[in-house]
Amino acid sequence: MIRRAYGLDQPVIVQFGNWVAKAAVGDFGESYFFKQRVSELIGARLPITLTLGLVGLAIAAVVSIPLGVLAAVRESTAIDRAVQVVALIGQAMPSFWLGLILMIVFGIKLAWLPVSGTGTWQHYVMPGIVLAFSAIPALTRLTRSGMIQALASDYIRTARAKGLSSGSILIKHALRNAAIPVVAIATVQLGFMLGGSIVIETVFALHGVGFLAWESIGKNDFPVVQAVVLVLALIYVGLTLLADMINAVLDPRLRSA
Repeated sequence: MIRRAYGLDQPVIVQFGNWVAKAAVGDFGESYFFKQRVSELIGARLPITLTLGLVGLAIAAVVSIPLGVLAAVRESTAIDRAVQVVALIGQAMPSFWLGLILMIVFGIKLAWLPVSGTGTWQHYVMPGIVLAFSAIPALTRLTRSGMIQALASDYIRTARAKGLSSGSILIKHALRNAAIPVVAIATVQLGFMLGGSIVIETVFALHGVGFLAWESIGKNDFPVVQAVVLVLALIYVGLTLLADMINAVLDPRLRSA
């Protein structure tokens, strides 16, 4: 009776076809464990995941772009090598380990930040930092390479010959052109953050979509897992399209192409 009630007595291809037809109109079925509509579960938890992803991306941008610019300006110096080492450490560091270290130091020892929950903005600081570490290496290296290429361009030499200040050359001319690929990869990184937030949300007990997916996997709640994967995939595709649109605004040559 249970198998028939959930349609599990039908062939897999029929089950999948029925699920796709219902998902197309926003009906993801009912959760086996929570006994709620899956769309309601995801709708209630998605804002937490989106907030965490945006906080992580903001922290990553604030850290990686200045580091990339500094490394490019001081190319082949000790500062440049130090920035690359920092990026390498950030890429190699396990996110769950960093999360636990931050919880021990800033949450338990110093008691500066809460270690779990979503009640205030302070609850997103440590998870945002951990999530940002996954994007900082890529954004830093891309900013560095873009700035090195931009600073070696003819229009930068012309700007210097006109007597423009170093700050104006870096910000208004070099960084604007170097930021085009950075914007694209940053938007894609946001998609990766949203999809990879399951570890961070589990460590910090943030009841977002990632934590919901972890709970559902452990309880074999297949309707919820399927819906979470589909929603995150659609968000990722939408962010990729948004990156192309932003690049077209930043670079008029892309609009003519």
